[in-house]
Amino acid sequence: MRRPEIKVPPPGPKASSLIRLDSRYVSPSYTRVYPLVVKWGKGAWICDVDDNIFLDFTSGIAVCGTGHCHPEVVKAIKAQADQLLHMAGTDFYYEPQIYLAEKLSLLAPGDGNKKVYFGNSGAESVEAAFKLARWHTKRELNIAFFGAFHGRTMGALSLTASKAIQKKHYYPLVPGITHIPYPYCYRCPYNLAYPECDIECVTWLEETLFRTTIPPEEVAAIFVEPIQGEGGYIVPPPEFHSRLSEVARKYGMLYVADEVQSGMGRTGKMFAMEHYTVAPDIIALAKGIASGLPLGAMVARSDIMDWEAGSHASTFGGNPVSCQASLATIRLLQEGLLDNAREQGAVLMEGLRELQKGYECMGDVRGKGLMVGVEMVKDRETKERAPELRNQILRRAFERGLLLLPCGDNTIRFCPALTVRREEADTCLNILEEVLKEVSG
Repeated sequence: MRRPEIKVPPPGPKASSLIRLDSRYVSPSYTRVYPLVVKWGKGAWICDVDDNIFLDFTSGIAVCGTGHCHPEVVKAIKAQADQLLHMAGTDFYYEPQIYLAEKLSLLAPGDGNKKVYFGNSGAESVEAAFKLARWHTKRELNIAFFGAFHGRTMGALSLTASKAIQKKHYYPLVPGITHIPYPYCYRCPYNLAYPECDIECVTWLEETLFRTTIPPEEVAAIFVEPIQGEGGYIVPPPEFHSRLSEVARKYGMLYVADEVQSGMGRTGKMFAMEHYTVAPDIIALAKGIASGLPLGAMVARSDIMDWEAGSHASTFGGNPVSCQASLATIRLLQEGLLDNAREQGAVLMEGLRELQKGYECMGDVRGKGLMVGVEMVKDRETKERAPELRNQILRRAFERGLLLLPCGDNTIRFCPALTVRREEADTCLNILEEVLKEVSG
């Protein structure tokens, strides 16, 4: 494919019929950005039920890192499905789970042996990390960040501080969590500028928070995204994680990296924390770990994963089919997709920054690898957010056959499959420019 093919304006008749049926039987709590009803996917391309062809720069919310239905992943899934679908890895043993645990332990940053807990999703991985941090440290307090999204189960939701609607009517949440500002340099919460700020967002923690509010010796862990995902694809300054992890070590806190969206090659490295040469104590993984099959993992140093049998488990976690899909995914990442993520990410960033020169509404372009965000503003000087414009761009891109997603209040995220080709990146940029011309005109 070179360009999307829109045969009937979406939603077409079949899509409209299914959307009506959905509204009758499916929970209204789901967020749908535009009326896309998918029939099949291949690589970076999606076909809807009315046979419209779309270029997908969402990859299923950064899940299908190897592209839709990669033949090697499908082959691994089919082979395992013929042999064993389920046998509860919490009660029995089977090879795919053991081999995947070994692989993830060896890949995770940091020296020494590590162990892996398996769940089914990112929220479950974070929930496991939350519980393990309490178990290991015997401390009750935790620190997380404004703008963070860690999931929707009650523990993960308590760490989340992304959108108020996500917590509405669910209080009381898990107590003992303090949220602090994330290093959002484009909109510095301290009204400073990098690098003259000397990473005030970390200095403030010791000089203000620990002095006035929270006894640091009672904090179990700091939960942090290497790059904020749902919060707006916000990239922190290079020194942030090393400085913050030093503070954690100083007071005996665990450093927990939520790599659910940034991990598994998304940024051009297996784990985004590798960009910052920081080895977290615990890593939460999901999304791109199994190319679309449900799987989550929590990786921790062996000395930290000291909880007892029965203290935490999951019936479906580490399903053998999902584990085989993950092993195939990791092979593909190591055999070239990490390199491609870096190369095509550079192409995408360069193209977006070139567009930015001609469109004042593109306030900031940021990212690493194929985790790229463009923040839309009404005025580049005042940086006034433009969420309505962002949403209009998403809808008109969809109508032209380009699938994009929002994040934060006013950011467009670009998270295509790590298999994306140069011509597909160029097609995305061309369609985006067509839309920008239309909405700015």
